[in-house]
Amino acid sequence: MTEQQPKPEDEPILVEQTDQRSMTPFIAAAVLTAIVLVAVFAGGLLSPAEKNVTESDRISAAVSNYVGGRAQQDEVPAPGTACAGFDEAKSPLAAQFGAGGRKSVEVARIEGQSVNGDKAKATVTTNMDGKETTETWNLVRADGKWLVCN
Repeated sequence: MTEQQPKPEDEPILVEQTDQRSMTPFIAAAVLTAIVLVAVFAGGLLSPAEKNVTESDRISAAVSNYVGGRAQQDEVPAPGTACAGFDEAKSPLAAQFGAGGRKSVEVARIEGQSVNGDKAKATVTTNMDGKETTETWNLVRADGKWLVCN
């Protein structure tokens, strides 16, 4: 049997470092990160989120504005929610409001939105006093804004 000789503890450990290290990968990563950040900020400035609103979103907002204004305003329809020549007696909410007055109405669903030029239709389900009513609403675009019409 051979006996192993213990190494002295003071002997230094040699590490071979023959490969050359370079900063190139780190610099390339930093440049790529800077390019991505600039692209994200430029995209945010050139295409703000408010421009990403769909026609369906605009129609839904018009319906919600009309319903909210109808229940909260003394003036019927609330200003800026209905088209010129709007007849409240023929409004989509006329049957629910009956003789008039303010009542709490909620929009339960807005479905089946279709746009044809400056005219649109949507199937709107409203809820008043626990009773749901579904009707097809007509809307018209005036000055870039959707308005409820008869």
